[in-house]
Amino acid sequence: MSSSRSFEITIISAENLRVNKRPVKKNAFVKIQTDGSNEVKTTRANCEGGSYPSWNEKVVLDVPLHARFITLEVNCKATLMGNNSVGIAMIPVSDLVGGYFPQNQVQFLSYRLWDSKVNRNGVINISVRLKMPEMSSSLLPPQPAINGLPAQGVLVTGKNSNAVVTGIPVSWF
Repeated sequence: MSSSRSFEITIISAENLRVNKRPVKKNAFVKIQTDGSNEVKTTRANCEGGSYPSWNEKVVLDVPLHARFITLEVNCKATLMGNNSVGIAMIPVSDLVGGYFPQNQVQFLSYRLWDSKVNRNGVINISVRLKMPEMSSSLLPPQPAINGLPAQGVLVTGKNSNAVVTGIPVSWF
């Protein structure tokens, strides 16, 4: 059994980014990590978007089962003093796997960014998908057959029966 789950997070864009109450001019990037891991993923720096950068960059993040938050930190490269933190969004993992959306469905979300003085400082737009583990064909149960053809349903009884139930999938949305 796995001790983590994989999320495919697309960092789409940000809005109204500021450092010291001045609009960010360029070189904004995002660091992604969880509270249960030392792994940090980083997007490329956006050189053109200013205080409205867009990245449209996918990151696959393994999130430990005990993790409570995924942290997105928007930074901008400063010329002499390293990087300036623009703002942080802490996304509860329960927002992403809380049963509101079917697994493997893409969710488009926007989160408020907060600066180091706990002031509002822009918004980050993302999409998230919980990646489903791929099943090995050797682990799948043998498929039933009727008259030598594969059955298109589920076995009704468990003992030497060729009867199957078929149905039409129903969408929740």
